[in-house]
Amino acid sequence: MADRLSALDASFLYLEDHTTPMHVGGVAVFDRPGSGFDYDELLAFVRRRLGSVPRYRQKVVQVPGHLARPVWVDDQEFDISYHVRRSALPKPGNDEQLHELVQRLMSRKLDTTRPLWELYLVEGLSDGRVALVTKTHQAMVDGIGAVDISQLILDSAPEGERDREEDLWMPRPEPGIVDLAVGAVAEAVGRPGEIVENLRAAAVDARASVRKLTGVLGGVCSALSTALPPASGGPLNSPTSPQRRFTVARGKLEDLRVIRREHGGTVNDVVLAVLTTALRSWLLFRGEAVSARTTVRALVPVSVHADGPAATERDEPAGVSFDRVSACLVDLPVGEPNPLMRLHQVGHAMRAHAESGRSVAADALVRLSGFAPSTLHALGARVAGGFSNRVFNLLVTNVPGPQVPLYAAGATMSEMFPVVPLVKNQSLAIGITSYNGEVFIGLNADRAAIPDVDALAAMIEESVEEMIGTVGQ
Repeated sequence: MADRLSALDASFLYLEDHTTPMHVGGVAVFDRPGSGFDYDELLAFVRRRLGSVPRYRQKVVQVPGHLARPVWVDDQEFDISYHVRRSALPKPGNDEQLHELVQRLMSRKLDTTRPLWELYLVEGLSDGRVALVTKTHQAMVDGIGAVDISQLILDSAPEGERDREEDLWMPRPEPGIVDLAVGAVAEAVGRPGEIVENLRAAAVDARASVRKLTGVLGGVCSALSTALPPASGGPLNSPTSPQRRFTVARGKLEDLRVIRREHGGTVNDVVLAVLTTALRSWLLFRGEAVSARTTVRALVPVSVHADGPAATERDEPAGVSFDRVSACLVDLPVGEPNPLMRLHQVGHAMRAHAESGRSVAADALVRLSGFAPSTLHALGARVAGGFSNRVFNLLVTNVPGPQVPLYAAGATMSEMFPVVPLVKNQSLAIGITSYNGEVFIGLNADRAAIPDVDALAAMIEESVEEMIGTVGQ
């Protein structure tokens, strides 16, 4: 039987165009001990580990006439050097130059005639550092068996796991046009209406298909999307252009914990309050109208249990998991001038979801096998695709990572920034990952709508300092 894409996965292929590439990314920076982390070694390192994730050697093939959803097939001409690429900055490369490279890479769609992932080794960074930039299409993220490329190469010890010898990979024959058509018709015998649905989704109604099917990821709060008034417009909701701007902010996880212990709530509440403060400063800096009632509506995917009581641990950022994903719509009170009132209002909004008994605490996410932030951010982005762009202003994904160092080919990972994709008519997506005592924030923005995203990133770091100043008051 054909390995057919799910309806949701196929919808992300149908939705993609030159302004909204549907891949999620990550930027990992490594301290480079000695000279052991070069391109040839990375190529061999990834090749040895690909046997555990067959999907990374498969491509998507369309069924003739869209009689059925596309299928995954082995790429007969798979070339690992096409997917694992090499780039370099002029020495000594700085962070700003790295971010410029990342935004160019993220602006380009993946080649849908090949396996839907790319990994870039970026050399030339100052202090002997290197970076790995990943791109993985959301069609590959099924939320159950998904493995991100970063999981594939990261280890918990410098010496890494013992890699098995590279096996001789023999691709299975690719089905021909007749085989694909016959298989589609055979499957449709029991479900005749699916052919009509496939034709409709592929032609004009993919977005409606995503909205209908996002429910497979968990409770998507569809009632909220209809009950709430439309989100305000402004610079966060503009026609999407093909180019992106990428920048980052950093913080200390302990600083967020100190604020939480002083004022209550969760670390996730503190993160959202910090973003609220930064957005307020940024809107005022741009001369936007901000009144006492002004809000910015964030779509915040959070992990939920399918059943059972809520977890009790509340000392880490909330995130999304392989279990189920729920979309929480939060009106961030950017019009409120008092930082503590902003925190309390955000906490009140998030508490309603936590008290539903379905939230998953961050410690449960960290216990997942491997390090999966990019995959988890992708699940959050998939939820966003199911909402009308009139319902929210920006997407915020917040995923905890392990609080111990991780390694790739003996090099220590010092930083890990997520790159969350934009959806149609959205100008900003913010991804947050905590790792080894630090908090790493990646801001992916539409270049035409938000050319000053660097200013917003600086204001996020300033907002943490403002919140720290409230401790002891």
